[in-house]
Amino acid sequence: MTTDPPTACDPALAGALGPDAASRFTARLGRALAALGGPPVTLTPLGVGDAFTRTVPATADGGAVPVHLYGHQAVVGPPGGCARCLERRWQAVRSVALRDALELGGGTRAAGDWPYAHPFAADALAALITAAREPRPGAPGPGGVFPDVRLLDLRTGLVRRYPLVPDPECPLCATPYEDTAEAAVPALPPAPKHRPGVFRTRPVESYGIDVAAFANPLCGALGPSLVQDVSSTSTSATIGCFSMRSGEYLRETFWGGHTDSFARSAHVGVLEGLERYAGMRARARTTSVTGSLRRFGADAVDPRETGLYSEAFHRDNPRVRPFDPDREIAWVWGWSLRDRVPRLVPEILTYYHAPGLENRFVQESSNGCASGGSLAEAAYFGLMEVVERDAFLLTWYGRQPLPEIDPASSSRTSTRSMVDRLAMYGYRARFFDTRITFPVPVVTAVAERFDGGPGRMCFGAGAGLDPESALASALCEIATDAVNLPGRTERDETRLRAMAADFELVTALHDHPLVYGVPEMGEHADFLLRGPGRERPRTVAELEWPDGWGAPASDDVRTDLERCVSAVAAEGFDVVVVDQTMPEQRALGLHTVSVLVPGLLPIDFGWSRQRALGMPRMRTGLFTAGLRERPLGPADLNPAPHPFP
Repeated sequence: MTTDPPTACDPALAGALGPDAASRFTARLGRALAALGGPPVTLTPLGVGDAFTRTVPATADGGAVPVHLYGHQAVVGPPGGCARCLERRWQAVRSVALRDALELGGGTRAAGDWPYAHPFAADALAALITAAREPRPGAPGPGGVFPDVRLLDLRTGLVRRYPLVPDPECPLCATPYEDTAEAAVPALPPAPKHRPGVFRTRPVESYGIDVAAFANPLCGALGPSLVQDVSSTSTSATIGCFSMRSGEYLRETFWGGHTDSFARSAHVGVLEGLERYAGMRARARTTSVTGSLRRFGADAVDPRETGLYSEAFHRDNPRVRPFDPDREIAWVWGWSLRDRVPRLVPEILTYYHAPGLENRFVQESSNGCASGGSLAEAAYFGLMEVVERDAFLLTWYGRQPLPEIDPASSSRTSTRSMVDRLAMYGYRARFFDTRITFPVPVVTAVAERFDGGPGRMCFGAGAGLDPESALASALCEIATDAVNLPGRTERDETRLRAMAADFELVTALHDHPLVYGVPEMGEHADFLLRGPGRERPRTVAELEWPDGWGAPASDDVRTDLERCVSAVAAEGFDVVVVDQTMPEQRALGLHTVSVLVPGLLPIDFGWSRQRALGMPRMRTGLFTAGLRERPLGPADLNPAPHPFP
């Protein structure tokens, strides 16, 4: 239906609003826009069909402003932007019931005539459309911005503004690059630190993150909301969540920040959410390499070195096909920091939610995924996470006693204060020197209830060239989790006690830390907390690994990365980096990578999925490090699932 000025009406609008309502509203809106000298618009309904599979081009042409209608909401914009991105982002933050209807049930239809086809609604919407043509006062300029959309509540007249982050998978406007060996060669220029004592090139506040662009109920790129966890008495925690479809199942992925202020936690949380979103599947690149390991040989990472599931697992889960070196699988290109050559990586080892359940011979997690203000910074933190988790699993499953660290020796007032605060809440914070194979400082932290009651203990870990930072990272994890653990244990006591009696019931990520809220589970950590003849506690400074000039770290993150890669390579391990950075991250000056070190122990969640227990390193790692007199046998291994959060 055309009015003056031209106003196009999507044919689906009549089905969504009813033919009479659609006709009346289109005509009234056209007249109101003409009276105001407004622009042409396209009217399109939301929530009628699946925006993720829609093949018909979005109706945005001739400079028309896209306008979407859904129930009592009218969405204006983005002017000059992509209407399809809005449709996809809008659908991604809808309820499970609506998403299931759209994505599995074949769409929706109107339950009755649309009640907002009246002159007041048309006049209000026309005024908003006309005003939205002009940039809002103080809006940032091109280059690092996301276009605005406006939401008009037709019941109340309330108007809200939200930034729209372009969808990197949009079939209309996305520009993914081709995944090639040449494209995998990283740019690793010098990465000077923004101040001494940190491993970042920029402070988090410098990224100019608009939290509303990533967490809003209209089109949030990382979900509909960001919640301030006011129940946390240790940190000012924030929590967000986005969902992705896996067959008939919508998988929730949580993200958040845990700092001493809600504002900073919100920014840190967005960075973590983007990191997890980037690691789910390839969005910035077009993957096209398929073939077998036998075909690619030494040019590829061998999944048998990164760990596979046991034969028992595959017998119990026949839908998960075991890896076969002759089987054709999907690969992505990465870069060996040790050998300085491109190296193929199985797609599911770096993009842990890659499509195609039939190809997922393991279920990876975000292990080794990290973000930073430079590629070197992201790779450094990714490598530290891989080293940290390998050391933790060697310790836990090998039941290896460790030297304790005295937190009172920390030079950071914030660290000592947090330890004291945990004591006020009934928890003793304990720290252990977890350096196993590499000289890089690694710290395991345990929050242990003084009285041994519900919420018995929780664990955390940190790694990095600065032992103070490693300890602080581990402390942050236990400080956030410990204060809520007693309540969570009591609320879920029946289920958790069932897990404690039958570890096969430990199936999900959160099961691992929560089951250690059951007091009786403490016995499985006695090797660490109750070891006989403990030596003098170490100071934090004793964990330092000075370089050839006696400094624990340089003033450049790239130099620190090269030093850590050399230490890992000296033990016979490669370090492979896959760039996962999405366009919206590049717009903010961010980089995200996945770091793999084939041969080190990977973290898994679910008792039946513990690849580490079947890997050669689990038997030989402690022996090679000089901590055991012989390789470990089955009887030496901890019979309980790891408690890693």
